[in-house]
Amino acid sequence: MARPDKVAAVEELQEKFSSSQAVVLTEYRGLTVAALKDLRRSLGEDATYAVAKNTLTRIAARNAEIEGLDEHLTGPTALTFISGDVATVAKGLSNFAKANPLLVIKGGVMDGRVLNADEVKKLANLESRETLLAKLAGGMQANLQRAVFMLAAPLSQAARALGALEAAAQADPSVIGGAGQAAPVAQTQEQGSDAATPAAEAAPSEDAAGAAETE
Repeated sequence: MARPDKVAAVEELQEKFSSSQAVVLTEYRGLTVAALKDLRRSLGEDATYAVAKNTLTRIAARNAEIEGLDEHLTGPTALTFISGDVATVAKGLSNFAKANPLLVIKGGVMDGRVLNADEVKKLANLESRETLLAKLAGGMQANLQRAVFMLAAPLSQAARALGALEAAAQADPSVIGGAGQAAPVAQTQEQGSDAATPAAEAAPSEDAAGAAETE
């Protein structure tokens, strides 16, 4: 029958496997207590560094549906549970391992997938989330500026065209329809004069009518 303390330890490890962004396994054999304190401090608040028994870790990983971790669970093992930016913590572990060769990165887990040592080290070469967000924001701002310029350019051209038309209209009102309004009036006058001429020709004068009656 399993001891209650071991059951509790497995449950805690399983919860950390499930809730962490990533987990890095390291061997710490030969590191002093002071060196381990420095390591924990260097990882910051985005990670917890805990020593765990391989047997309990193996059970917890299986309960969290993580397969393939057994090969990394040999020798003294410490687990780095990463709750924040994975690249930043991986970089901290890599830098500490360079300065303290006794710390050996054995592998890790990310998104349910088991990673080997080289893959974990590649995470350290990634840019931090803050850097990526800054680049994303810069790219979005540049795209917005280009969009605003593209939208503003036709508007400014239209504004200049309207301004030129207004100036021309002030100098010559016929530009915006003055001539068009005068033409129908003139045409009406011409039509009126033309219509009056046949009427005058058709109506005989009084003298002509009198002469016709005398004859």
